[in-house]
Amino acid sequence: MTQTDLEAAGVDSFLSCEAKQQPIWPDADALRRATDRLREVPPLVFAGEADVLREQLAAAGRGEAFVLQGGDCAEIFSDATADRIRNKIKTILQMAVVLTYGASTPIIKIGRMAGQYAKPRSSNDETRDGVTLPAYRGDIVNSSAFTLESRTPDPQRLLDAYHVSAATLNLIRAFTTGGFADLRSVHSWNQGFAANPAYAKYERTASEIDRAVRFMAAAGGDFDALKTVELFSSHEALLLDYERALTRIDSRSGLAYDCSAHFLWIGERTRDLDGAHVEFMSKIHNPIGVKLGPTTKPADALALAARLNPDNIPGRLTFVARMGADNVREVLPSLVEAVRDAGVVVTWMSDPMHGNTFTSESGYKTRKFDTILDEVAGFFEVHRAAGTVPGGIHVELTGDDVTEVMGGTEEIDDEGLARRYETKVDPRLNHQQSLEMAFKVSELLSQR
Repeated sequence: MTQTDLEAAGVDSFLSCEAKQQPIWPDADALRRATDRLREVPPLVFAGEADVLREQLAAAGRGEAFVLQGGDCAEIFSDATADRIRNKIKTILQMAVVLTYGASTPIIKIGRMAGQYAKPRSSNDETRDGVTLPAYRGDIVNSSAFTLESRTPDPQRLLDAYHVSAATLNLIRAFTTGGFADLRSVHSWNQGFAANPAYAKYERTASEIDRAVRFMAAAGGDFDALKTVELFSSHEALLLDYERALTRIDSRSGLAYDCSAHFLWIGERTRDLDGAHVEFMSKIHNPIGVKLGPTTKPADALALAARLNPDNIPGRLTFVARMGADNVREVLPSLVEAVRDAGVVVTWMSDPMHGNTFTSESGYKTRKFDTILDEVAGFFEVHRAAGTVPGGIHVELTGDDVTEVMGGTEEIDDEGLARRYETKVDPRLNHQQSLEMAFKVSELLSQR
């Protein structure tokens, strides 16, 4: 692959567009050295893997599968440990088992992992006690510590993000293909956790799955397919210096793929039709998503589809609705109906997290678990009324027992948030709340 190849594919057309939410790099030479190196490193994922995911997303759009996408709001380099990665994978797989068994539906598993290091901010700066410094834009740009040295954008972090992503993907592949994810072991995954109603309910389901698997084994079934799972990687394609540097031309097809992840999405703040993010994503051939917030008009959705998927290829484009529970039943129907009536092929997903954030009385940025579930329920209601397909959910979660979202079986209240509030940006569902959500969605899927 050469720079000429990528130029011929039109990948650099985004450079003439306005790029929002980009850091102000103080050292242009250091940035050039970092991106030049990234252009030379091996890809993190391969075009063929992205193509497989596109076909699976197409199936979800037809109602033949369901997407479970989950992971951190913003990954932290120091959190990329074997234990934390394992716990996150374990949570996603446990949720997937609940969904699969409860709804008899194949589950497409996508992690917000191995690349979710950049975050949009409402301001370029942050002021504390009269001191103003650059805003924290994620570990790929700067550090969260409130010092000038930590907050100054550092291009070396682009390379750090690549290496941490590579290590994370290596562990993901080891865990998902090395026996850890064997369905026959699912009944043991919850051992060691404290007893409570949510876990007891999962344990009953796990026992039922275990009995079914044992019966099939006794009957001579072939279980090779149950020993491994596919877990795809994803992140918001926010930092264009990084995404462009990891774009490659596929030797089979001659098409451009962003090899930083299998699935990439455009956020609510960067989905301008004439902006650099939409332009860049229109030139790559990964399956991609767009977040649609409550200000989205039907014409916006149709215009984005025309720009990003002009050939109407199934599985290419996913719309991720992040309306807020108060808006989903009022705003989403017109978007779904317009897309349906225009014959536009998309896979619809619900992000019930980002539209439901508020600050608690004690000052913590949080969400209410019941409100999150209500938005998911509203998402399903809208699609049921329109005769369309609710194709998946997109949630911020962790495999650790944090206390960042209020409610759930643990009944985390405002005072309880202080026990283990660890996120650097947005609050995440903990392990137990994630399983509770899986049971709720499983019930909704059975009614789909």
